[in-house]
Amino acid sequence: MNTVFFRAVRHILTVWLLILVPFTGQAGPQHGISMYGAPALPPDFVSLPYANPTAPKGGSITLGNTGGFDSLNPYVHKGTSPWQLPFFTHESLMGRSWDEPFALYGLLAESVEVPDDRSWVAFTLRENARFSDGTPVTVDDVIFSYELLGTEGHPKYHSLQSQIASIQQTGPRSLRIDFNTDNRELALLAGMRPILSKAQWEGKEFANAPLAEIPLGTGPYVISGYEAGRYVTLTRNPDYWGADVPFRRGTNNIDTIKLDFYGDASVLFEAFKAGEISAVREFNTESWTTDYDFPAIGRGDVIKTSIPHSKPSGMTGFVMNTRRAPFDDWRVREAMILAFNFEFINDTLTGGAQPRISSYFSNSVLAMQPGPAPQAEADLLAPFAEALLPGTLEGYALPVSDGSARNRKGIAAALDLLAQAGWTPQDGVMRDAAGAPLAFTILLAQDSSENKAIADLYLAALKRLGIEVRIETTDSAQYTARTTDFDFEMTTYRVALSLSPGNEQRFYWGSASAAQPGSRNLMGVASPAVDATIDAMLSATSEDGFLTAVRALDRVLTAGRYVIPFWQYTETHIAHVRQMRFPDTLPVYGDGPNFMPEVWWIDPS
Repeated sequence: MNTVFFRAVRHILTVWLLILVPFTGQAGPQHGISMYGAPALPPDFVSLPYANPTAPKGGSITLGNTGGFDSLNPYVHKGTSPWQLPFFTHESLMGRSWDEPFALYGLLAESVEVPDDRSWVAFTLRENARFSDGTPVTVDDVIFSYELLGTEGHPKYHSLQSQIASIQQTGPRSLRIDFNTDNRELALLAGMRPILSKAQWEGKEFANAPLAEIPLGTGPYVISGYEAGRYVTLTRNPDYWGADVPFRRGTNNIDTIKLDFYGDASVLFEAFKAGEISAVREFNTESWTTDYDFPAIGRGDVIKTSIPHSKPSGMTGFVMNTRRAPFDDWRVREAMILAFNFEFINDTLTGGAQPRISSYFSNSVLAMQPGPAPQAEADLLAPFAEALLPGTLEGYALPVSDGSARNRKGIAAALDLLAQAGWTPQDGVMRDAAGAPLAFTILLAQDSSENKAIADLYLAALKRLGIEVRIETTDSAQYTARTTDFDFEMTTYRVALSLSPGNEQRFYWGSASAAQPGSRNLMGVASPAVDATIDAMLSATSEDGFLTAVRALDRVLTAGRYVIPFWQYTETHIAHVRQMRFPDTLPVYGDGPNFMPEVWWIDPS
């Protein structure tokens, strides 16, 4: 673990040192691209540092998901698809290394080229790139994919489309994209768009395609079987075109991966104990300590593995919808945070083993620092000073209780803030001046047993305040539909953040996303200060400028009191059958997106 930690620190410091050096562009086509400076791996790299290029191929595993699915198209707004599909079945022009904050290497494209100002990007496709049906990937497919996703795809793809001035073919296997915005990250985002088949989708319905219309991809796996809501079987394509591409060596080693779906996490765990699932991730430290003592563990048939990481905490908690009363008042939101007795809830559910999320980028160098805003951050936020909530510039920290069940100090402070907002207890019920009760609903998905336990403990404190709260659970499809349309008052929230925040921040909490169904801006942030910090982050050309902008963003979001934070995970716990193995070298991001099973393999012995 210490080795991994120091490697993570080294990588992060290397990136910041690269940022200090003005970016001088690339001398012609290159094998990779980084947000700042040059990518870490040389043109002749053999494989990603966290992949084993000699890993054996073969075997099969079964993984478990909670909820269900009614779509196999992960690129549209409609329906719910298995979250793993994009990693298995489709590819982009460039692939991301999870051992660097933000670096891409050639995948479908053999090279990338950008000018000093990154006003455009050019790609050259690999001559042997193929879809899973054996048809070649062409420049037409690439241009078609950008336009289709940018107009009919999921809203998260629309922002890039609006910042593209033109896309044109420049050769038999090459194209150039010109941008209409000064934004250094666009060249990288362009390299990360999934590529679809023009022959499959031209003239057909894409956004509302039926379940049976499975998008054709270039990835190492194909969907070989499924039953709606129950399972999906993925089979490694024996004719996969990219097996010898350096970015792919040592990855996607398992022949068959089955995704089984369960009603909730407890049922899934029982299936794992019974040997029906090959591996599970455990997010509760106390459960990791106490629940993994079943016979298969004792026999050595199941192994417990902990993988550390150096990425930001992101945000996990109960989010409050500021589009609706009473959460349009920051004083009510702060009262809800004060009433949430984190120390008691954490001790009850995790044994107090997991630290609290203190800000959106906590656990990283990008996190806002305690106390008043440094001068550079204060200067960036100065034009918005009158609109900033108390504590933004002066310093804001989450309340800390004494750990007792009653949380007297927190409840008293919450009562005071509610009174300031016009709410007073009347005959045991919190009411406004007109006599209307303070009431709201916490929306949960049926498969969220841990969130239900948290909500039940929170409910007791809210009732002490005289607040009428109801917990409503829905199936995964209804939950997705309602959160997509912002049809809730309070619900659970999880946003993972990286060491290289960029354009996605606008989709998470930019003002335009507050009214965009399907965005991650569930809280409804519409803040000029947030927009300005994102703009400053995207245009930064130095370490100081980048850090100042991200920390200012973290400061505004945290002091906005939009989310009641839970605990964070500084390492990932994975229990797996002993036949599953992974490389000794781990990436900085730890168990990042699809690390398990992408670089894992089955030991044939």
